[in-house]
Amino acid sequence: MLDSKWFRAQLDEAAQKLATRGYTLDVTLLRDLEQQRKALQIRTEQLRSERNQQAKAVGLAKAAGRDVAELVAQSEQYAQQLDEAELALNDVSSQLQEIMLTVPNIPHESTPIGRSESQNQEVRRWGEPPVFSFTPKDHVDLGEALHLMDFNAASQLSGARFVVLHGALARLERALGQFMLDTHTQNHQYQEVNVPYLVSSQTLYGTGQLPKFAQEQFFIKDRDLALIPTAEVPVTNLARDKVYEAKELPVKYVCYSACFRSEAGSYGKDTRGMLRQHQFEKVELVQLVQPELSYAALEELTHHAETILQLLKLPYRAMALCTGDIGFAAAKTYDLEVWLPGQQTYREISSCSNTESFQARRMQARWRNPETGKPELLHTLNGSGLAVGRTLIAVMENYQDEAGHIHVPEVLQPYMGGVKVI
Repeated sequence: MLDSKWFRAQLDEAAQKLATRGYTLDVTLLRDLEQQRKALQIRTEQLRSERNQQAKAVGLAKAAGRDVAELVAQSEQYAQQLDEAELALNDVSSQLQEIMLTVPNIPHESTPIGRSESQNQEVRRWGEPPVFSFTPKDHVDLGEALHLMDFNAASQLSGARFVVLHGALARLERALGQFMLDTHTQNHQYQEVNVPYLVSSQTLYGTGQLPKFAQEQFFIKDRDLALIPTAEVPVTNLARDKVYEAKELPVKYVCYSACFRSEAGSYGKDTRGMLRQHQFEKVELVQLVQPELSYAALEELTHHAETILQLLKLPYRAMALCTGDIGFAAAKTYDLEVWLPGQQTYREISSCSNTESFQARRMQARWRNPETGKPELLHTLNGSGLAVGRTLIAVMENYQDEAGHIHVPEVLQPYMGGVKVI
């Protein structure tokens, strides 16, 4: 959530910056509501003061032995008027709050301006797409031919957009997750955490999934619980209502979890295979840092995700997302896109974002500035390090041979009990 004081004072500037995201801010409505709020605030304070003065007058009259019936009646009138004014003020304030909860973050000045993903900017590229002497297959054809990937069985169990993995492919997916965790904990100094897969609505509000993306969540009927769309949600909320000392920062968490998304509005998109599923595994990176260090932290976190791709020797490119393509809570985002021979294109495998204080303000996640001794909002960052299912796809397609076998990357072989070919 944006700073409401800054937002009210710089409404035109906010509207202009949000317009670069394709978001239209109703400035007229907001100004009208703000005027109502100010007037009601003044009215409420006046009535509260008059009520208090009237209460004193009643007390003095009683002490003097005078009849206080008329004064009491006036006092009751003030109390009723105050109740009405407070209700009106709360109503207007709630309307403003509801609007603020749906306003996305302001893009950072270094975020490229653009309307859609076609205007994202390539920052760098690593590795060369493999050249095959045969027509490469996609992961679906490879997995089904090996009888290790079964979409029909998953459909019978759960419906569309699920998969059952067997044998060596199931082990390969597990190996990828373990390899990522080991790399991030041992080489990049992240602390591993294991978090609940069910979270409250307050937790979803904290990172910006609610109220904007309610249709994307899987809610538990008659319970204030939903399945996590990403481990970013519970992991970042570990900082909710906390004040960190400067010496405790940065806080760096890594979490391997299942993720659950309804994919509302995406039907007909990426329906083949494992690219877009209702359930998938992901290794998530989260950092909590001092504000002045957050953009250096974004570069570091993105590099950590890239390291996984480099160790797996998977060709990829890093893209700076434009203002029209960054996520709701993000001020700046890099997407890592891995090469998929089966599609002959690059596809997103990680999204690394700096949300600045947008999430921290919702969660009241703070640090104590040693210069002032006062708590201030943290900056929060998150990124996939990596999406495990999509990494499995990339390994299968980039390491295939003409016979339809999959060669296990060298760094994964210790996790596979020495198996080199599937």
